[in-house]
Amino acid sequence: MMARSSSPRRKLPRVAEREAARSISESLTEYGRGIAGGLLFSLPLLFTEEMWRAGLTWHPWRVLLFVFATFGLLLGYNRYSGLRSESSWAEIAIDSVEEMGLGLLIAGVALFTIGRITSGSSLSEIIGLVAVEAMTVAIGVSVGTAQLGEKSDDTSAEKGSGGGGRKASQAGDLGPDGGDHGGEEVHFGGQVVLALCGAVLVSANVAPTMEIVMIASSMSATGLLMLAIISLVLGGLILHHSQLAGASRYVRAERPVDMIVGSIVTYATALVASAVLLWFFGRFDGHTAYMMVSQTVVVGVAGVLGASAGRLLLQ
Repeated sequence: MMARSSSPRRKLPRVAEREAARSISESLTEYGRGIAGGLLFSLPLLFTEEMWRAGLTWHPWRVLLFVFATFGLLLGYNRYSGLRSESSWAEIAIDSVEEMGLGLLIAGVALFTIGRITSGSSLSEIIGLVAVEAMTVAIGVSVGTAQLGEKSDDTSAEKGSGGGGRKASQAGDLGPDGGDHGGEEVHFGGQVVLALCGAVLVSANVAPTMEIVMIASSMSATGLLMLAIISLVLGGLILHHSQLAGASRYVRAERPVDMIVGSIVTYATALVASAVLLWFFGRFDGHTAYMMVSQTVVVGVAGVLGASAGRLLLQ
């Protein structure tokens, strides 16, 4: 009895070592995907003068608000992106904090490497620069961790089954037949969050630039209306006629009214994301209401591309 019972005990350390090694390896792989995603989606902003100026001139309360807004967006994306259907809100919050931490690290190293942070920079300048740049990097880290990984056969089978993970269950709510195929569903709020994430990722690359102000100031009311209509149609085409990955599963389109409503909501989400980003970057300061609307519509072209693709590709 003693000999038989001692054998498993001798194996336990080896099993624990293998599990620990696998866990470390998986974590490092996820961090690698996160770094790749962070740089892929935010590198233009790390090289943008308007972003550097924002980091140096923003009031601390605006920086803090930007951080909290980004954290809320990360919570929403990590909740609805389908990474782990069994995750609790506490686990999602921990993941979001890790992604923000990785974003801060990437932004700090990048800004130091390109000479925007030097030995002569004050602490307040360093904090402002890194915090402003890191928030978009963190969103890229989250998307990269979720989307850039190779899908295994088990994962693919899980998606195809009715009782699999969250991604498989999402098809039940948003499939082309509109039926309920069981499992947890991503409802209206989840779709808006995913569209918002996509809109922010794309719009953030153009919202801080002076070119937006130049374009907006040169456009007439008729031109803005035409641009808005084109943006709305473009979003509808991406959602319902582009056959992007996930379109047949994640977007309801069994009736024309569903297509119209979905396109309008997606475009509205893009406009909201565009307006918020423009406000954060001070593009509304000192401008008339018409210029605010004009800038929002201009940035909304990029925003609707991100929002429409986000509803399909970020799940």
